[in-house]
Amino acid sequence: MDTGQLWNLLALDNLPLLLAAAALLFALIAILLSMGARSRHQEQIVTLRERADWLCREVDDVRVVQFNRASEPGTPTQGSSALDEARYRAEKDAYDKIWPQVWHLYERLGMFLRAVEAGEAAGELRLDARHAALEARSLLNRNRPFCSEVIEGLTTRLIDTEIKAHLAACQHLDLLKDVSNDSSSHDRRVLQDKCHSLHEGDARDLINQLASSIRQRTIRIS
Repeated sequence: MDTGQLWNLLALDNLPLLLAAAALLFALIAILLSMGARSRHQEQIVTLRERADWLCREVDDVRVVQFNRASEPGTPTQGSSALDEARYRAEKDAYDKIWPQVWHLYERLGMFLRAVEAGEAAGELRLDARHAALEARSLLNRNRPFCSEVIEGLTTRLIDTEIKAHLAACQHLDLLKDVSNDSSSHDRRVLQDKCHSLHEGDARDLINQLASSIRQRTIRIS
């Protein structure tokens, strides 16, 4: 039996095995192709998700910018609604009432403190400063709903600081009525320094911040 006949015999005998091997090979190739396609599909899904997330963030940023522009009371656009204009007007009217009284308080208290420091008669100035503080507090309370949180906080701190300075100056006046001694002289110096620090330091800084904040909220730039 020659080699060709032997090969043909073996091929005929192992034909089912060869077919099974070929089918297995095709199945493996199909699996590999499927896995590759699935991997590419997953990568495409991840890419699409990343692009969708990026677009969502861009849309959110645009919405935030539009909202901030629409909520600025000092720079209304042509499309500002009547409600936005009314809110701006109410806020500005509140500051038009509060600011003059706050400045009046700052001036009156300064005059009172200078009179106390100079040893001059300060009874009338004492009452003027007290009334100015009470009126400033009353105006703030009546217009509080129309003020921004920043300006409300600055105004409250300013009034509280001036009241503390007023109380310290009143204590200084009371000590002047006592018999002069080393202890009372020291106490008077401490109170005088406290008044100066509160009014010329803290209160001046607060009133400058308040003026700047009101200017930013109310002055419109065309």
